[in-house]
Amino acid sequence: MDQPSGRSFMQVLCEKYSPENFPYRRGPGMGVHVPATLQGSPMKDRLNLPSVLVLNSCGITCAGDENEIAAFCAHVSELDLSDNKLEDWHEVSKIVSNVPHLEFLNLSSNPLSLSVLERRCAGSFAGVRKLVLNNSKASWETVHTILQELPDLEELFLCLNDYETVSCSPVCCQSLKLLHITDNNLQDWTEIRKLGIMFPSLDTLILANNNLTTIEESEDSLARLFPNLRSINLHKSAGLHCWEDIDKLNSFPKLEEVKLLGIPLLQSYTTEERRKLLIARLPSIIKLNGSIVADGEREDAERFFIRYYMEFPEEEVPFRYHELVTKYGKLEPLAVVDLRPQSSVKVEVHFQDKVEEMSIRLDQTVAELKKHLKTVVQLSTSNMLLFYLDQEAPFGPEEMKYSSRALHSYGIRDGDKIYVEPRMK
Repeated sequence: MDQPSGRSFMQVLCEKYSPENFPYRRGPGMGVHVPATLQGSPMKDRLNLPSVLVLNSCGITCAGDENEIAAFCAHVSELDLSDNKLEDWHEVSKIVSNVPHLEFLNLSSNPLSLSVLERRCAGSFAGVRKLVLNNSKASWETVHTILQELPDLEELFLCLNDYETVSCSPVCCQSLKLLHITDNNLQDWTEIRKLGIMFPSLDTLILANNNLTTIEESEDSLARLFPNLRSINLHKSAGLHCWEDIDKLNSFPKLEEVKLLGIPLLQSYTTEERRKLLIARLPSIIKLNGSIVADGEREDAERFFIRYYMEFPEEEVPFRYHELVTKYGKLEPLAVVDLRPQSSVKVEVHFQDKVEEMSIRLDQTVAELKKHLKTVVQLSTSNMLLFYLDQEAPFGPEEMKYSSRALHSYGIRDGDKIYVEPRMK
């Protein structure tokens, strides 16, 4: 059988990990020294291979000499072949079948949709625990074949594969814990429920950027479909428009972590309101959008939730509100405190034996106040001295001698006094 044209896995391996490009280092896990004693080996000296091989974007189209792969990769546990030109699963099988301890395999961005994965080829993947097929356009038939032959698969990455639907596998994959299936077009919840059927042990489900619409499922059904789900990521699920969809997340019996950024439902709220309303609605979560929910934060959020909904019509009040009222009782509305600075105050203006109550603006300067007082005290501004007396100050009146200083900087309050005296000649 003719060897496919292009660069082989062994050719790229020899080039990248030659002693000149990848110096040999002694020590556990630092590399291996393989003498060039193999029949037909092109290596004159040795290769120094780590247990993690990164051969992405190298133009690989085929495996190369399988005997050499077996000799040099016996200790390899992780292999990154992303963004190459592998289009034949048979060539991938030649590589993987000769890496006996392989646990992690990344085949992202290889045109593997151009060939059919046969079960005998998929059998060479049997020891793989983490498999990345992002942007490979792998069909669901290919995925099903892999699932049947990988009994220990724990993590599967299927992002950017243009999936609009999910095809159920004829057998369940009991081992899978994490499914990363972002950036597809899985809009209908009827497709997502199939993932629960296929992967009953799923711990983490990452569905970001899928334009997911409403979660149309009963609470009992959600609990049966995802009995072990601990973490879900629904970032940018553009179809989630109502709080009932968020409440449905409480149906997952083991859910502890939720990611919910960039969904339309939450856009009209402030960052603080979003977090508090979500925490209050999801009593079991311990991490929201990557941040731990502290005990004190949860109580604050739940009290906020009660006050937020206390003025809503009865038909619009969520059931969670009544649960929290049972827990905390009916709370009083928080006092509205206006923290804006005062724009004006009422002071007593003292001149000689006269006292006049006046309202003065605090945004004006001392010079502007003097102009305002000219008609009151019958003195020119140049012949006028002002003294400010804080009613609580222990040190007596303070001369207001800087014409450009703003009145608010003195901290003047209602009831304080301003004394006007003529300048001594």
